[in-house]
Amino acid sequence: MKSPRRTILLAEDDKNMNFMLRDNLEMAGYSVDVCSDGRSALSYFLKTKYDLCVLDVMLPGKDGFTLAQEIRKLNLQVPIVFLTAKSMKEDRIQGFKIGADDYITKPFSIEEFLLRIEAILKRVYTQPTKADEQFVYSLGSLTCDFSSQQIISGAGVQVLTNKEAKLLKLFCIHLNKVIDRDIIQKAIWEDEGYFVGRSMDVFISRLRKLLKDDPQIALTNIHGVGYKLEIKDTYPATK
Repeated sequence: MKSPRRTILLAEDDKNMNFMLRDNLEMAGYSVDVCSDGRSALSYFLKTKYDLCVLDVMLPGKDGFTLAQEIRKLNLQVPIVFLTAKSMKEDRIQGFKIGADDYITKPFSIEEFLLRIEAILKRVYTQPTKADEQFVYSLGSLTCDFSSQQIISGAGVQVLTNKEAKLLKLFCIHLNKVIDRDIIQKAIWEDEGYFVGRSMDVFISRLRKLLKDDPQIALTNIHGVGYKLEIKDTYPATK
């Protein structure tokens, strides 16, 4: 069951697409604000708390990628879904590097669109189960606090995006164990395929940078299998 009246910012300059998506989202129970250019979309975002943003890449005034980067400076957690007529691999990778949660290429079925939106909202806003109740892990000299989505070290505090936090917590739970690529994809993205795999590789690289303050921590690629987060030498495992 969807959470009641989740609020969605929809930025799409095609009037027919705009109307169709808004109409179907509202029928599905969401509250939707619509705009047709990037500048007004940013203005909407500054005034309202949204649960999810759906952004067309080719927006006038301010393109979707630029808009998403500015939204990320204001809010690291809000899910972002890109809509685009482009199917180039480089565009998808750019979108995921910015921190997108999904990337939907036109044309698409409205049923698939609604299911993707519902899956993202469920993944982001569902209350944790008992298995997820541990929020703080000691990782070498670092402290990973997943209640605030932060990595704390002697060098300071680094804030994680929602997906970075979910991915790192998965590794912390299975510290020193190899996790198959397909398990990671299904656990974090609930999907599989080439572009999801590339997105995962981007997030793995970002985690390595976030963990580099402690050289004893290694996020290793096990060729042909998956990844393993491990602590070298005498550092203790998670507590």
